[in-house]
Amino acid sequence: MRIAMIGPFALAPKGTVRMRALPLARELAARGHAVLIAMPLLDAPQEAGRRWEEDGVTLEYVALKPWVRALGHLLVAVRLVAAALRWQPDVVHCFKPKGHSGLAGWALWRLQRLRLYRGRLIVDEDDWEGLGGWNDREPSAVRRRLFAWQERWGLRRCDAITVASRALETLVWSLGVRPERVCYLPNGFVPRRVGDRQAVRAAHAFGDRPVVLLYTRFFEFDVGRVVHVFARIGQALPEVRFLVVGKGLFEQDDARFDRLVAEAGLGRRVIRVGWAPEDALPDYFAAADVALYPYDDTLINRCKCSVKLIDLLAAGVPVVADAVGQNGEYIRHGETGWLVPAGDVAAMADAAVRLLTDPTAREAIGQAAADDMRETYPMSHLAERLLAAYAVGALPQSGV
Repeated sequence: MRIAMIGPFALAPKGTVRMRALPLARELAARGHAVLIAMPLLDAPQEAGRRWEEDGVTLEYVALKPWVRALGHLLVAVRLVAAALRWQPDVVHCFKPKGHSGLAGWALWRLQRLRLYRGRLIVDEDDWEGLGGWNDREPSAVRRRLFAWQERWGLRRCDAITVASRALETLVWSLGVRPERVCYLPNGFVPRRVGDRQAVRAAHAFGDRPVVLLYTRFFEFDVGRVVHVFARIGQALPEVRFLVVGKGLFEQDDARFDRLVAEAGLGRRVIRVGWAPEDALPDYFAAADVALYPYDDTLINRCKCSVKLIDLLAAGVPVVADAVGQNGEYIRHGETGWLVPAGDVAAMADAAVRLLTDPTAREAIGQAAADDMRETYPMSHLAERLLAAYAVGALPQSGV
């Protein structure tokens, strides 16, 4: 089978292509399928037109030349469609129904109707983009209306849909899409090296102190709540250190977090390292005794399928998480992690303290989490689900 995937943006800094599309594409290529990933590139002109291969997958960046840049986003979509069709695909899989990939999906649907493209059109939904979702964070009213329309339109008209979470599955059904055309395709773990526990601990002079990890972009929760959790853990375990890996999606969250940490008198205990290189992450995971994964109960969070949580579990870090959305799919309470009611500061802090003071339970939960990720969510299993979704794409389309 020849498969063209259309990404919504480049490999970095966002993770949809790097952590979702590309690992799936590698698995498909290993099964003998010919796979292309075409991506837009607007902010790195030195990469424009680059085409290369990784593990049997062909990747291509498309971009606008300066003299046509005024034509804007429509021409980006045109170039994505052209790159996909040059591949002569049996299937085109658009990752996200909005923005450039959404426009590309709209164009391909039109070409299907004109019988100029005879393959199947699949759309991937890994976040809720429309009203009540990421659109609420979009400052432009025009873009909000466009993205909400793109999502509803694209999900109803494609041949099949892959969704990253159970909440997204339900939302897509609510649009009138028949369940048999919706494939639940959660994110899976991408193997990493085993981390060096002492590397980070030595660098920050942790010694044998208990270490609590927060691996985050801060937007999933109110930062004030996590500072209260830190303070409560610190009261119970004065030697504890809090290792914060990541940087806020919004600058104001970083600033507020730092201010509240200082006001709580936790400055000496909280170590912030910002963004860590991908190849260094295993060492930070290995340095931790427990990880916190706070998640406010919002529609965005219910629909997300967090790669960060997958990374923590696969690394064998015992995780205490709010019981929201996919967190409850990935964690079996008391067995592969610990789930607490959303927003409950005392419950999250007390669970962390319980694990920090019980090394036997901590080790058992961490090992069970790592085993479960490898057995239940390997990319090889998810690739088989994806191939089934491509077959479902041959079914008749549902109504508008």
